[in-house]
Amino acid sequence: MAALLLIEDDEQLARNLIEFLKSEGYSTAHATGQEAGLELFENNKYDCVLVDISLKDGNGFSVCARIKQDSDVPVIFLTAQADEACTVAGFDVGADDYVSKPFRPRELVARIKNAMRRNTPSSSLLSCGGVTIDKAKGKVMKNGSELFLSALEYRLLLVFFTHKDQVLSRDMIADELWSFSGEFVSDNTLNVYMKRLRDKIEDDPQNPSTILTVRGLGYKAVDR
Repeated sequence: MAALLLIEDDEQLARNLIEFLKSEGYSTAHATGQEAGLELFENNKYDCVLVDISLKDGNGFSVCARIKQDSDVPVIFLTAQADEACTVAGFDVGADDYVSKPFRPRELVARIKNAMRRNTPSSSLLSCGGVTIDKAKGKVMKNGSELFLSALEYRLLLVFFTHKDQVLSRDMIADELWSFSGEFVSDNTLNVYMKRLRDKIEDDPQNPSTILTVRGLGYKAVDR
């Protein structure tokens, strides 16, 4: 179970968020202020930190700067201050993402997953069904020839190859694409991109052999 640290002085929001995150499989410690939050961070191991910018005894910028001094743990700002200056300031001190209040809980979970995944060392090459992704170069190859994918097609393929042999529901896939594009991904949009991707990577798009449909459940990528 991934461990999160939530530094948020709105205690009602914190209680509701902790309960939701628990239902999503996350263990969440909570602090209401800067010093208490940093003390928890220094004495425990966390996979991701969620921090509000405005705190009673400090601010999220200071918290993020302190965390990033000696750690690469991802930090996500949760804040009602959505102006450009705050966003830039957050990224300048090392924030990994920025979520404006009010936010959709599922969007936050998708962003947490995305931040933790970027922080996880992994091979730069992913292969399945004769197709290879070179993440370091951002290239996709099939049988020695480069495939040219749009950004969302590339992201969709990366989701499947990262979770090879796992059945992914449409909701799970939409969450991953949402965290990448920053916009809600509808069923129709997912259908369009699934068709485009299969047209490019499958030998016979009408009878796919790399990304299979699992009736009633979703999709999965398999090696031939």
